[in-house]
Amino acid sequence: MLALPHSRPMPDVGRQCHELRVSDRDQTWRIVYHLADDAVVILDVFSKKTQAVPKAVMAACRERLAAYLTTTKVTRAKEQR
Repeated sequence: MLALPHSRPMPDVGRQCHELRVSDRDQTWRIVYHLADDAVVILDVFSKKTQAVPKAVMAACRERLAAYLTTTKVTRAKEQR
């Protein structure tokens, strides 16, 4: 797994969530992702312009993670029937 300075944990988003830092020629990008057992789930990609992650990005990541976890739980329950 990548560690600082390239990736850092983001427990405020959820368990197994991280922020990947990617430097481009003109910008610095952030990829917020969740490490699931069988997938890497991209929650958001945005251009970083300030030190803090925007609140709207954090909220969107939490919502997307919740939707993924709910869908995964339902799918696994159907497969076990």
